[in-house]
Amino acid sequence: MKNINRINLKIIIRLFGFLMLVESVFLLLSLMVTVIYQEHDFKAFVYSFLATSILGGLAVFFYRKNNDEFGKREGYIIVSLVWVVFSLIGTLPFMWSNSIPGFTNAFFETMSGFTGTGASILNDIEALPHGVLFWRSLTQWMGGMGFIVLALAVLPFLGVGGVQLYAAETPGLTADKLQPRVKETAQRLWIIYVGLTLTETILLWLGGMPLFDSLCHSFTSLGTGGFSTKQASIEYYTNPYIHYVIILFMFMGASNFALWYFALKFDFKRVFKNEEFRLFIAIILTFSFVIAGYLYSTGNYTPEKAFRNSLFQVVSIVSTTGFVLADYMIWPPVAVALIFTLMFIGGSTGSTGGGVKVLRILFIFKNIYFEFKRLVHPKAIIPVRLEGKSIPQSMVNSIFAFFVLYLFIFALGSIILIATGLDMDSAMGAVATSLAGIGPGLGSTGPVENFFHVAPLGKWVLSLLMLLGRLELFTFLIIFTPVYWKK
Repeated sequence: MKNINRINLKIIIRLFGFLMLVESVFLLLSLMVTVIYQEHDFKAFVYSFLATSILGGLAVFFYRKNNDEFGKREGYIIVSLVWVVFSLIGTLPFMWSNSIPGFTNAFFETMSGFTGTGASILNDIEALPHGVLFWRSLTQWMGGMGFIVLALAVLPFLGVGGVQLYAAETPGLTADKLQPRVKETAQRLWIIYVGLTLTETILLWLGGMPLFDSLCHSFTSLGTGGFSTKQASIEYYTNPYIHYVIILFMFMGASNFALWYFALKFDFKRVFKNEEFRLFIAIILTFSFVIAGYLYSTGNYTPEKAFRNSLFQVVSIVSTTGFVLADYMIWPPVAVALIFTLMFIGGSTGSTGGGVKVLRILFIFKNIYFEFKRLVHPKAIIPVRLEGKSIPQSMVNSIFAFFVLYLFIFALGSIILIATGLDMDSAMGAVATSLAGIGPGLGSTGPVENFFHVAPLGKWVLSLLMLLGRLELFTFLIIFTPVYWKK
């Protein structure tokens, strides 16, 4: 009888080998960019590509005969460690091209990229060669949809075990499947993802943005990452058309991709029937109009500019993209408080957005409402319902457990960051933005600042928080619990 408690290291190494080969393909794309622009980062990408493809090839070769299936325990290890391994490999072009000083800074920037956070340590982004800028943006596009979803789409050998990986990397309340087979779901998600990316690139280019910048910003807006090719972020571009295009695709990236699949099939009734989607729109419009009102009241904005700046920044924060159109730290205090509140909401389930997620917020408020009804009718059984369907109490409990754990980690992280020398506002902003995968925070880590000045310990803590937030806490933390290793 097979020992189901034994971790199958061979299948883990084999899969990591395949994933490294996948990453090497994206390194090769960046290498092609360096060839086009003929800049000094050529050798860095050659060495990075060779190192990654050789190591991946050796792992696949030596364990090519291992065809065992893997279970949940292997799935959690693979999903947790792949983000670390990909980030370690992703530092190579930055370090070997001397674009980022020091391993800590390079790892922070790479983890920020792959997790779609967008927090940066760079003080002169425009001085970077095109290959590095392309790779930096590409990390956010890859991480946005997820490495495992990509692997499921292109690696046929995963088979039934792929369901374990899919559930582990998309650990939200629902892991929507567009087709009965998870591989077909992954393929359709990537087809939609690529199609929307190309569409945004064309629209930005038609608006006057250079083609290279259009592609990079499409990677990072649809992937809700927030890296820009300009130090001033989107504020660099003054064309309102560009702002509205990016707003649209940040919103699409932070919405459930299954809904865009149904929209492409003209099933709009199913789209607008989705309660999470309706609440997401309501949050954006409410916060945008309130903040716009405060901006207009200052007398420094026309009605259109007040609404555009407000809408852009609200969508950027709630989608966890993190692009900057204005320095919201100089906005009225109430507007800043609302922006900080948005950092704890996040995007929708099944999207590239991070944060607590709108569906969890919806469940919490629904449960509070139904709790009042239970107090009035103590003998009645009143379950929480979503779109007419009863939600198991176990799921409601898991939502509250997630929320309590999220707040605990936020508080602990803030204390550690304060201990490293940051003031309270900056520390809380840095932790909130890293845990939610947003990018800009508050104070000295705000929208016109960066994270270069944060102490090395602080950068490693924030890198861990980025990973925890991307995997929604439990997927990563479970491998450190006794119950995971108990036979």
